[in-house]
Amino acid sequence: MEPKNGATIWLTGISGAGKTTIALRLVEELRKDGHAVELLDGDEVRKAFGAHLGFSKEDRDEHIRRIGYLAKLLSRNGVIVVVAAISPYREVRNEVKGSMENFIEVFVNAPLEVCEARDVKGLYKRARSGELLNFTGVSDPYESPLAPDVEVRTDIAEVEACVALILESFISKM
Repeated sequence: MEPKNGATIWLTGISGAGKTTIALRLVEELRKDGHAVELLDGDEVRKAFGAHLGFSKEDRDEHIRRIGYLAKLLSRNGVIVVVAAISPYREVRNEVKGSMENFIEVFVNAPLEVCEARDVKGLYKRARSGELLNFTGVSDPYESPLAPDVEVRTDIAEVEACVALILESFISKM
């Protein structure tokens, strides 16, 4: 039996950009097509494997490396891994990307003011008041990808259109 190729589809963007929403729909579509798929959500992975990590640059980089390692293990065993993680620093994203085959970087892009308006958890408000320190996009930087494989603008495109664009790129690369 010929093994199926795994892959990693890495969604990066600031809080509220739509990473998780898109990731959930993407997983659903890939499963409909019969693929073995796993979703690695940054918040969930942090709870399971990095609750002791803070939000310094070093801790964030370590968190992304851990997600990358999990994605690499799964994808080399034929699983399509969808990662939804802020992953704010370009250097560690590129490090993770360089460590595996079949990697698609997706920049989930929306202006900060749109993300703040979508903020149901009140994180931006807490960050602006100084209650949350090192908050990406407010008191900590987000380094946009310089040449993502796909960029989806969630302020002007519906979820379905974003998912379709990502799937189109995935199909063309695999």
